[in-house]
Amino acid sequence: MKTMLKEDAGLPRRLLYTLAVISGVSVANLYYNQPLLDMIRQDLGISTLAANHIALYSQAGYALGLLFLIPLADLVSRRRILLAVFALLILSLAATAAASDIRAIHGFSLVIGICSVVPQFFIPLAAQYSRPEEKNRNVGIVLSGLLTGILASRVVSGAVGEWLGWREMYVMATGLMTLSAIAAFRILPDTRPNFSGSYGALMRSLFTLLRQYPLLRLYSVRAAFAFGALLCFWASLAFKMAQAPFHAGSDIVGILGLCGIAGALTATVAGKYITRVGIHRFNCIGALLQFIAWALFLFGAESYASFVFGIVAIDIGMQCIQLSNQAPLFGLCPAASNRINTIFMSTYFAGGTLGTFLSGAAWAHFGWPGVVAAGALLSAASLSLTLLSGK
Repeated sequence: MKTMLKEDAGLPRRLLYTLAVISGVSVANLYYNQPLLDMIRQDLGISTLAANHIALYSQAGYALGLLFLIPLADLVSRRRILLAVFALLILSLAATAAASDIRAIHGFSLVIGICSVVPQFFIPLAAQYSRPEEKNRNVGIVLSGLLTGILASRVVSGAVGEWLGWREMYVMATGLMTLSAIAAFRILPDTRPNFSGSYGALMRSLFTLLRQYPLLRLYSVRAAFAFGALLCFWASLAFKMAQAPFHAGSDIVGILGLCGIAGALTATVAGKYITRVGIHRFNCIGALLQFIAWALFLFGAESYASFVFGIVAIDIGMQCIQLSNQAPLFGLCPAASNRINTIFMSTYFAGGTLGTFLSGAAWAHFGWPGVVAAGALLSAASLSLTLLSGK
């Protein structure tokens, strides 16, 4: 049953938690491939770099979807956009399950990435229609659903890949997105556009917002570097775990993803502490945790314990950085919430794409120490922006 919404008047709990669940199921499509990369490599007889590019194309597609699709929610009905997005996503997942050529999988991965932006239609909605005192908390709840989906995707895909096969994982993903589409159209309210004009004018307004709000530039770029560091780790983990002394399959890589539950829990509760602790401190804490993780990944490269504690640290650090940079931006210009989210998340996933690319190149040329060096460099870039800006 659809609900009528009014700006700053409050968001019903049932709708909020439904949005969080659909966000998790939708974003999971980006990460199913990570534990399966080595399995796909062996099945198709391709190089590790070609397998890594599956993750690269999905991340690049997500950045493109954020840039060109999310602003449309300020111009036309969210429900109309989501109808096309869900349809393309379901078809691309099914096609990936049947594909036997790596070039086709790369292409479908790009489309899957573009169409997995569903949660980014929901986060601005949660911010725009929540009561002012509940905005950070409600954004944190939707973000927590998104993060839980990322974690669950690695665990589920790792287990399904090991027991049934990587193609079966994409068949299951097709079914999950079909159910999510049905649920979304049953409960999602239709909201009024916030922008009157052409699509071209809408896209040009992104540059106006960038010029008008220096904090939007700063927060977006430093969060992007931190996210690039996180994906630098995950993009090569399956290859590292396949080697001695671990000789681990996709199921173990997926189980390691469970260690990131600490990050999801952090997002649930951290929103209400942003004002009290301060954005600058949150970013410094997040970067410090990432550096601790990189040290564990380097000096404990043959220990499961080091990877477990490192994953906990890098995920909590990432959520401290993302939430403290993303949530405050919605207060800059509420009428442009979708476009502000577009700028932030497009930059964010461009950073993720950079981290995935650097990870693949570093692994191919320098192995695990190269991956750690590339990730630490991205974390250092994020911290440098925080220290130099003082914000």
